[in-house]
Amino acid sequence: MLKPHQELTAKGKEIFDIVHQIGELIPEDSKELQHLKGQMLGDAMMLTAKVSGAEGGDLYDIRMENAAIIRKAAHDLMVSNHSLEIYGFKYVDYFDMVRDLIEEYRLIFIRWVQSFDQWNYIIDRWGLFNPPGVGPFDKDPDDDVPFDNPFDEN
Repeated sequence: MLKPHQELTAKGKEIFDIVHQIGELIPEDSKELQHLKGQMLGDAMMLTAKVSGAEGGDLYDIRMENAAIIRKAAHDLMVSNHSLEIYGFKYVDYFDMVRDLIEEYRLIFIRWVQSFDQWNYIIDRWGLFNPPGVGPFDKDPDDDVPFDNPFDEN
C-alpha cells in the first residue's frame, strides 16, 4: 500500500499528463491560450514538486507552507477551464477530466496533511504555519536546551 505522499505524487503526475495532453490541443497562434497553457502546466507541476519539498523538509511549518502552495496551484488549475472557455478553446469539455482528478487529489491531500507530525516543528515567527496551540510570539522550547560546542576551544 502506498503512503499518502506517494499516492499524492502519483495522482499529481496523472493530472500533469492530462493537462499536458489538453495543452497540446491549444492552437499555436493563440497568444492568450498559449500563456494559459504555460500557467496550467506550471500549476500541474506544483502538485508533485511541492510534495517532494514537504517530504524533504519534514518540519511542520515547511510541510504546511508547501501544502498551502499545492492548494493554491490545485485551485488555480481547477478554475482554468473558465479562462479556456473565455478565450474560445474548442475542447474545454476535456477539462472536466482534470477537475475530476483534482477532486481525487484533494481527498488524498487531506489524508497527507493529517499525517504531518505536529511535534516536529520550529516556531513560524510569521504566524502562518504553526501547529495548533503554538503562536509566533511563544518562547522557543529549544532555547532551554544547553548546547556545548565540541569545537569551542575555551
